[in-house]
Amino acid sequence: MIDSRIAALIPHRPPFLWVDRIIDITGDTLTCEKDIDANLDLFSGHYPDFPIMPGVLVCEAIFQAGALLYGILHQGRQEVDGDKVPVLAKINHAKFKRPVMPGANLFISVSLVETYGHVSHFKGSAHVGDELCVKTDFTTALAPRLQSS
Repeated sequence: MIDSRIAALIPHRPPFLWVDRIIDITGDTLTCEKDIDANLDLFSGHYPDFPIMPGVLVCEAIFQAGALLYGILHQGRQEVDGDKVPVLAKINHAKFKRPVMPGANLFISVSLVETYGHVSHFKGSAHVGDELCVKTDFTTALAPRLQSS
């Protein structure tokens, strides 16, 4: 079951939705959670003898949390509620500190650093327990929401 707040703010859906729950929002910082299901098909092919969550998907969880934060902070504005959606424009930096294992409970934190018009800069991290797994800073831009044909 998808959290209705998440479904209302970002276009991602299973199997490519990497945020399960919004835990907290304080100022310009959002904390989310993702349960990494040990039965995901990707674990059978990503290091089969030592399955780990692909780092790019941990980053994707952070990017999706950034899109959620943008949506929360800009609710009620026509560009977000209407025809535009934040998309990844640039990964400025990413550092992978620890692998994320099947069955992990991933905590994602993202902060809005600044916004220039339709471009926003974020810093984010993902932890399992107290251990930092990934930290990144990235830029998003508002893009036209394409209509499916």
